[in-house]
Amino acid sequence: MELLAPAKVNLGLSVRGRRPDGYHELHTLFAALRVGDRLWVEAIPEGIELEVRGWGLPADTNNLAYKAAQAYLQAAGWPGGVRVVLEKKLPLAAGLGGGSSDAAAVLRALSQLYPSALELPALALGLGADVPFFLEPGLAEGRGVGEQLTPLPPLRAALVLVNPGIAVSAAEAYKGLTPEMWQPELDIAGIIEAIRAGEEPLYWNTLERPVFRRHPHLEALKQELCRLGLRGVLMSGSGSTLFGLARAAEEALYLAGVLRGRYPNFWVAATETVS
Repeated sequence: MELLAPAKVNLGLSVRGRRPDGYHELHTLFAALRVGDRLWVEAIPEGIELEVRGWGLPADTNNLAYKAAQAYLQAAGWPGGVRVVLEKKLPLAAGLGGGSSDAAAVLRALSQLYPSALELPALALGLGADVPFFLEPGLAEGRGVGEQLTPLPPLRAALVLVNPGIAVSAAEAYKGLTPEMWQPELDIAGIIEAIRAGEEPLYWNTLERPVFRRHPHLEALKQELCRLGLRGVLMSGSGSTLFGLARAAEEALYLAGVLRGRYPNFWVAATETVS
């Protein structure tokens, strides 16, 4: 079978504080997009075979897609094997959830190839905090470390994504946080209402401050996207991808073309939320 492993953006990401277990308490709004990686998955008699095309990602046990296959098949009692071809189209360490989405796509595929009574959300969480969202990607409010999900009705929005080729690890982003940076909960209903009305959403990403401090040209790029006319320009996740809301898909395509002309070495995409 062939699957899309969609990217996501965080339509606001508030870091509320540090938990006793060392992780951070989050409040966010996840939105899946129509751009992403592509996977082909087929059953084989035994074992796990993984082929990766694009972006030079390793095709071994360090790959989340491989780990997902291993976790599912092992929990299901090894009913057979699987071959996965992963075409990477999303940049790496970009705040778009690419690896998590790949893992969830593998879990979704295997649950059809080898049906089992396994609890997919539990398996997904064992692979990463963002993986459970991608089991049913759409729009969802996230709490905890992002794993406490409340699905929400679809939201249609056109976006432009820009990644300058800087890999920012989540560990790097969170390491730069200090207690005075903690922020309150997001107004999820207000954010959704503003986006539906074509207005500027009142959201923020707590991780921008430490990431921009380390990569100041990202902040300059954010200001440039604002000057182009994009609304609600924000860093997604722990970066380094920035996104902005366009008034329509046509405007998103036009502005993406402008940015590709200015920055031919950047990864730029015009897309829409999964609605």
